[in-house]
Amino acid sequence: MLSLKKNIPIFTKTLLIVGFAYFFWLMLKITLEYVPLKTDVSFLMIKQTEVEGRPEYLWFFYTHVYTSIFVLLAGFLAIIRIDFGLKNFHRNAGKIYIFLILFLAAPSGIYMGIFANGDFFAKTSFVILGCLWWFTTCKAYQLARQKKFKEHKQWMWRSFALSISALTLRIWKVIIVYLFHPDPMDVYEVVAWLGWVPNIILIEYLIRKKQI
Repeated sequence: MLSLKKNIPIFTKTLLIVGFAYFFWLMLKITLEYVPLKTDVSFLMIKQTEVEGRPEYLWFFYTHVYTSIFVLLAGFLAIIRIDFGLKNFHRNAGKIYIFLILFLAAPSGIYMGIFANGDFFAKTSFVILGCLWWFTTCKAYQLARQKKFKEHKQWMWRSFALSISALTLRIWKVIIVYLFHPDPMDVYEVVAWLGWVPNIILIEYLIRKKQI
């Protein structure tokens, strides 16, 4: 599949694994709040207009939430090359990652973006994020099929940078609230973009510097 540079120090790789494990655990806790199909907890508490007025909304929501946690895990395992001694583990993890995004996580995310909290500015961000997430993943898949593995790796990194927007959005939210104590809706308008734009800029920089 794809990997970090082979000469990455063990200490750095360990920090990446520990850091990801911590944030993945936090995301898993959030996901489990909605099991089994709960409609009166956490984020859904402020989406009752959609819950009551759009029956399909819940199915898109559950699809997005339940699949995204596996997207994060499969993508990370492929990137850092943990193979558990299993043949073709990276390739299979990548296939799971790509399938979940193209057919479930990204399409449901785009739909949810249309009904995101905030004004047109925030909605636009989430719709663009979903479209780019689908496109970068599809492009990575096409390049793998063409055996253009260098380009495939770069597009997979772009895709994964967008995949972790759920994590970085929450990190930015904590930082902004702690430092500035703004109105909750103002925070949402800002983190809607901060969640993914810096990620993709950083990845583009690293790709152009041939760091990944």
